[in-house]
Amino acid sequence: MKQLGKGNHNSLYWKCQLIGWSIASLYWLLSGVTFPGFSWSFAILQFITDVVIYILLTDLYRRLAIKCNLISLSPSGLLKWVIPAMFILALLYTGVTTLKLYLFKSWFDPQFTQTYTGYFRQNAELIFVGGARLMSIWLLAYHLYHYAQREIIVSRENAKLELISRETQLNNLSNQLNPHFLFNSLNSIKALIDESPVSARRAVDLLSDVLRAGLYNGSAHLIPIEEELDIVRDYLELEKMRFEERLCYKIESSGDLLNVSVPRLCIQTLTENAVKHGIAKRKGGGAISVCVKSKAGNLEIAVQNSGVLDEQLQNIGLGLKNLRERLFLKYQGRASFSIVQETPGDVLTVINIPIT
Repeated sequence: MKQLGKGNHNSLYWKCQLIGWSIASLYWLLSGVTFPGFSWSFAILQFITDVVIYILLTDLYRRLAIKCNLISLSPSGLLKWVIPAMFILALLYTGVTTLKLYLFKSWFDPQFTQTYTGYFRQNAELIFVGGARLMSIWLLAYHLYHYAQREIIVSRENAKLELISRETQLNNLSNQLNPHFLFNSLNSIKALIDESPVSARRAVDLLSDVLRAGLYNGSAHLIPIEEELDIVRDYLELEKMRFEERLCYKIESSGDLLNVSVPRLCIQTLTENAVKHGIAKRKGGGAISVCVKSKAGNLEIAVQNSGVLDEQLQNIGLGLKNLRERLFLKYQGRASFSIVQETPGDVLTVINIPIT
């Protein structure tokens, strides 16, 4: 998942810390104005030390939360950590506050002779209650902020994924509706009408299915591999009618993987690239192999085709660029994509995604 800019996040955190504890310390300062013997110099010292000490105390928790990755927990998972943390922070608050107040009274009030133990017993309960309230508010604000930021980031990435998915659907539809594709498909159908009416009818059905897949089936981000491979089969069978002996293909998939979900049109995108930039550019045509299998706990989708890798296509090709982005957003960096010149005459494209 993408993170907020570290510099911006830290800047906002320290501003909130400074403002929040300054307001609390100012409230305590103003509350003591009416007390007998009030001293502005003493009050300002109290104000400064309160702000510094409580910022350091709460920042200690922040560092621990980051180290233990608490900010990424769900609200239910976070609850078992926050309640003990509030209690511990309240205890630390009580210890630090009573010690600070005792030292200040000892230094600035010559008539103060009470021992620290006696002073602690006299004031600890009230200070603990106040500390528990303050630390609860701080913890709630801190984790609500991070929860809200996570939700915002997830919403942005889901919106971006939706946009890319729609763009992929439109690109796929554009490829299917481009004049060359339609002309070639219709020309193949026309030639088959006299030679083989059955094949002609089959070609019409295939063209209809391919167009329908682009037009009407784009609402789901993930679909079962079985459905994705059906789209690929229809597309390759239709292209086989056009290229005839110049194209041969095979599709292999383990039966236990057919219900595993994959990003819609991910294999279709790779297959179209294989036909357009591989087979179509070779005078003698070539072969396409689609293989789906389980490997090291991941789903491996491999598309191999005859041809020479176009480095420019790899770097700026819109279809591959969109596919990479969709994989990153959907699987939070846990999916991988590669395209290599495996042999002088074969290009291999591989997608690895977690099996969910």
